[in-house]
Amino acid sequence: MAKDGPRSHHILAGTDADSEPQVFESLRKRPQARAERYAMGRSLRKDVPRRALAEWSVDREDRDPIGLIERNHEGRVPELVPVRVARMAASPYGFLRGSAVVMADDVSRLPSTGITPVVCGDAHLGNVGFYASPERDLVMDLNDFDEAHPGAWEWDLRRLTASTWVAGRENGASEKKCEEAVRTCARSYREEIRRLADEPLFARSFERIDMRGIEKHDTGKSLDTELARAAKRARKRTSDRALPRFTFEDEGDRRIVEEPPLITRLPDGEAEALAEGLDEYMRTLDPHWARLLGGYTLVDVAHKVVGVGSVGLRAYVALLEGSSAEDVIFLQLKQARRSVLAQYVHGDDAWHHHQGQRVVEYQQALQTVSDPLLGWTTVDDRQFYVRQFRNMKGSVSLDRVSAKALANYAGIAGRLLAKGHARTSGASMIAGYLGKGSNVDKAMATFARAYADQTEADHEALLKAVKSGRMEIAEGA
Repeated sequence: MAKDGPRSHHILAGTDADSEPQVFESLRKRPQARAERYAMGRSLRKDVPRRALAEWSVDREDRDPIGLIERNHEGRVPELVPVRVARMAASPYGFLRGSAVVMADDVSRLPSTGITPVVCGDAHLGNVGFYASPERDLVMDLNDFDEAHPGAWEWDLRRLTASTWVAGRENGASEKKCEEAVRTCARSYREEIRRLADEPLFARSFERIDMRGIEKHDTGKSLDTELARAAKRARKRTSDRALPRFTFEDEGDRRIVEEPPLITRLPDGEAEALAEGLDEYMRTLDPHWARLLGGYTLVDVAHKVVGVGSVGLRAYVALLEGSSAEDVIFLQLKQARRSVLAQYVHGDDAWHHHQGQRVVEYQQALQTVSDPLLGWTTVDDRQFYVRQFRNMKGSVSLDRVSAKALANYAGIAGRLLAKGHARTSGASMIAGYLGKGSNVDKAMATFARAYADQTEADHEALLKAVKSGRMEIAEGA
């Protein structure tokens, strides 16, 4: 780690460091020429050589990943924290998924250019998947934005490449194959950000990958099979198909099934507060979608545990019924807290008054098309974002991605990450810094291998904390 190396030059692309992100710019303001922005990016190599992105070493005694995780558990539902610990303890990749707070602290101390588009904040290899566009086409994109925030583009790329190496190891890939996958990921990011930087800003907003787009690329027979399988599963994940799995009839009324501790019923008071929150959520939707949901009736709500990083935060599923018992929509409400990146961008200052709104707006910024029912609300002083629970969501199971297919899949993820960053701001400067050679690809491979080792060591530290009784774990979670 570079103790005295540059971390940020405060070239906050599209934001003002001392205020909330600026959504609107004056149309009378002439933008900086693209060639000048390329040149600015190239000039950053003097202060932050591209080889500096390879750096990772632990040379400070105060690094405490378990302590960071414990502090991140504050405010979560206490009885669900052991479930979260169990999912993180299951494997090094499970640990990485649940420890975004640890990696945010780590990468914030490393050299970076200071170019800060909106970033995903949790760009691991599993955070790529399918979902339905408003036109019901199956598209592929980043799909989790709880930690999205303006930040260093390097933070996202570091997390994506490190997760690729960790996933490769768990699937039995050789170190050579892991390196190949990481370099493919970084190269795909670099080439895509360059290509998009040369496109008009308006044109960038329509770039997307759907099944037809994937088929145009040579992804290899093995990955093609897994993508087709995942897409087939995703198309079946709709609200009407969820009815037999998640509901039952009770004296003519449909109810959500209980599966404690993962799906539990709510006390009447909490259910009523949730219903009021959904009424407020309607105000955050575009008028058409608000009118559409106005044709449905809320018939039941339940608490439902999801994911790894989100376990312990409040998460609910709501069942809405239309004019027939088969005409249903499931909505999911997920508690939103301050992004783990926020303190490293602007300290204790708060840019965002509503964290649910932050998640929604940055999801819409990073994705080409998004769930039209995305919105936000507040329930009992807790902030939430709302989305469809069953929206043809699906992803490739990483344990089914062979060593041969790993590089191709990582390449897709790199392209999608570049697309997201280019949709917000700073693409020309990033492209200028990256250049056309493989310097950054090599640097990211060196970093990713070292951080994969670190992740495995941190995972072992978690297991020791469980064994010592410092952390409670739920069996069979």
